[in-house]
Amino acid sequence: MEPKVFLIVCPLIFLAGFIDAIGGGGGLISLPAYLLAGLPPHTAIATNKLSSCMGSTVATIRLCRGGHVYWCLAIFTVIVAVLGSSIGANLNLLVSDEIMVYILVAVLPVTAFIVLNKKLFRDNTDQSESPELTKRTWIVASLAALIIGAYDGFYGPGTGTFLILAFTVFARLDVRTANAHTKIINLTTNITSLVVFLLNGEGIILLGLTAGLCNMVASYLGAGLMLKNGTKIVRPAIILVLVLLLVKVLFFR
Repeated sequence: MEPKVFLIVCPLIFLAGFIDAIGGGGGLISLPAYLLAGLPPHTAIATNKLSSCMGSTVATIRLCRGGHVYWCLAIFTVIVAVLGSSIGANLNLLVSDEIMVYILVAVLPVTAFIVLNKKLFRDNTDQSESPELTKRTWIVASLAALIIGAYDGFYGPGTGTFLILAFTVFARLDVRTANAHTKIINLTTNITSLVVFLLNGEGIILLGLTAGLCNMVASYLGAGLMLKNGTKIVRPAIILVLVLLLVKVLFFR
């Protein structure tokens, strides 16, 4: 590992963690960070899973302590998410690096559009009362854990947003409950896919751990600052990183 790789990755992962704590969408910066540093797609995704796991663990513990988790639903969806993520990660390993580059470049802008489109979010549940777990909730949560879990295993960025959309819009949970369950599932899919990648020799441990520490520090600072206008930096930062990645793929491969 050359020092320049750390100099490119660590600041961008720090930015990703900071932005994710403020307004979400950090994954749209963290994965491109590894690609910008010159890592092959499979290695970039695997290493990104390692650093993401570290940041997700802190956020998950914090939310679980808030009392917004239905543990019976959480445990069941975790089992389903393990299945989905392992399928996605194994599918990823079947695709060549060259094809993965084109997939990433095509999917990243679409994912960014969905993540940055705040009009998609709805929270019509009365947060003064705990939402009822209906048959609809169980079905939607299970399908989301399986399908979005497979997406996270294969690719990753935007997973948290997609899960929150599924839980709030279709499962009709309030945002706090949806966010808590999202973190649990997202951590599960990250760990599952990371194990699959590591068992297949993908990922750079030292880089992932170093970047993960940057992610954790940034997440802590971002959550603590509670910037009033912090969300204003989310959109331009994500767009800038995506443009840099596009330029690199098109002209500096």
